[in-house]
Amino acid sequence: MPKEPDNIVRVFLRRLDEKMDRLISDVQDLKQRMTAVEVQLAGQSGRIDRIELRLDRIERRLELAPTT
Repeated sequence: MPKEPDNIVRVFLRRLDEKMDRLISDVQDLKQRMTAVEVQLAGQSGRIDRIELRLDRIERRLELAPTT
C-alpha cells in the first residue's frame, strides 16, 4: 500500500515544532549561564565591599580619614 504524501500544513507544523524545541533549549541554556554570571557578580560585589571596609579602617589608622 503506497504511503500518502504528508499534508503541507503538517510538514510545516513539524518543522515549526522542531525549531521551537531548539529555541526552548537555547533559552534554558542562556538562563543557566545568566544565573552563573549573576552569582559571580554577587560574589565580586561582596569582595569589593570587604575591600572598601578594610581601606576605610586603614585610612582611619593612618589618620588619613576623619574618625566618627
